[in-house]
Parts: sequence; structure tokens; C-alpha cells
Amino acid sequence: MWLELFQEIKQRKILLISLLYTLFLICIALIAPIISPYEVSEQNLSLGASAPSLQYMLGTDVLGRDLFSRILYGSRISLLVGFLATFVAITIGLTYGAVSGYFGGKIDSLMMRLVDILDGLPFVIFIILILVIFGRDIYFLFISIGAFGWLSMARIVRLQVLGLRKKEFVISAQIMGASSFRILFKHIIPNVLGTVIIYSTLLVPQFMLLEAFLSFLGLGVQPPDSSWGILIREGANTMEEYWWLLIFPAFLFSLTLFALNFLGDGLRDILDPRDTQKLENYSQRP
Repeated sequence: MWLELFQEIKQRKILLISLLYTLFLICIALIAPIISPYEVSEQNLSLGASAPSLQYMLGTDVLGRDLFSRILYGSRISLLVGFLATFVAITIGLTYGAVSGYFGGKIDSLMMRLVDILDGLPFVIFIILILVIFGRDIYFLFISIGAFGWLSMARIVRLQVLGLRKKEFVISAQIMGASSFRILFKHIIPNVLGTVIIYSTLLVPQFMLLEAFLSFLGLGVQPPDSSWGILIREGANTMEEYWWLLIFPAFLFSLTLFALNFLGDGLRDILDPRDTQKLENYSQRP
């Protein structure tokens, strides 16, 4: 399965470049403390904001902090928000969608009506209200974003489960007396994980963009922690005088969003859940 998938990826240059860039960025974020030339909080007030130079590759901010080091550390927070919020959304959406699709009938109808109602609410405003009321802790930010981002995942999983529950291996398990819990978590959910992983790559950039938006409003990550959203906000406030404080963080953030979206779109094209044959080849395992 994985060898065939890798061969498909190699034939799509944009997808391959996006995958390599994403893996490279993750590695850079992991070793940021090692390769960072300066401490992220190290200030040089006498230097202030200086343009890119041999000593400071991307320049410094108004407090004399090295921008390159801040971008490296900011990547850790931005990626962490994207991946952890996605994990929360997957956990809720996968469980909810699997239960809804497997039992069907009135249970399915009731559960999906709840999803429709929640989907009609302005969840970004709710996240802002929650952060204002309960505090702006970074871990609470992960949970808040993920807890409101599971609706699409639940719909996708439900559609997959509606088809899987009629498969022979599920019917056989039911005849043998397996419990609904065992059938769901041993037979059905493992067979939708391929689709879940693919669509989760589309959630990561959405959540990173949402975090950047919240940080731009001053409601996201709080100092002394730094994310790309905070760097973009700081750069936007001084862009007329110190252009590099906005250009470099915004460029890297945009490049990362493009790469993650290309990665998600490419994987979705390869393993389109509407293509039954592809699903059987790549994801379904009795």
C-alpha cells in the first residue's frame, strides 16, 4: 500500500516538493534551540531594529532581538497549534462520525442535526469569547480551536462508515456476536484512518491560519512565547519603517500554508473517497 502511494507521490512534483518542505520544516522546528544563533528572548536595546546583515541574517526587531531566531521558535508554536488542534478535531470527529454512521437511523439523524446546528454558529467568535472569559493559555488555545473544528471530519467519517457497515467483514463480525464497540474500533475505524489522515492535512493549515488571526488580534499566543501570527502582527505595526519585520514572517507563513494545502489536495486527489477502487487499494483492511 505505502509503496504504491509513494510511487503516486513521486509522479506529482508539486505534491512531492510540498511533502519534502513540510518534513524539512518539522525537522527545523524540532531542532530550533540547537540551530538558533541567538536566544529567542535575548535583547539588544542599543541596537534596536536593524536591517538584515551578515551578523543578523533577517535583521532584528525594535527590541534588538534576532528575527531569524524568533521565526525558528515561532515555527514550533505555529506547527504545534496546527497539529495538536487537528489531533483534537480528529479525536472528536472520528468518534462522533463513526458512531453516527454505524448505528444509523434515528441516532444518525439526531447526531447529524446537531452537527448542522453547530456548523451554523460563528465558531470563531465563540473561540474568542472562550479565550477572553477563561484566559489565553496556549494549551487551552489548542483545545478550543480543535473542539470547534471537528464538524467536517465527523461528516467525512460518517459517509465512510455508512458504506463500510455493509461490507462482508462487518456483517461477519456481527454474526459472530462481536459487540458494537469492538466492531467500531477494531474493524471500521482502522479502515477509515487513511481518509482521516488525508483530510487532516487540510485541517492543519486552517488551524494555523486561525491561530495567526487570533494572535493578530492579541488573543492567541501570549509573550514571551512567539508564533508566526505574533511576528506578523508586530511587523504590520511597524511595516512602514521596518519592512523586514513583516516580509520575512509573512512570506514563510504563506509558503507553509501553500505547501500544506498542496499536500492535502494532492493526497486527496490520489485517495479520493468517492473513488471506491482507490479506497479498496489504499485504506480498507478487513
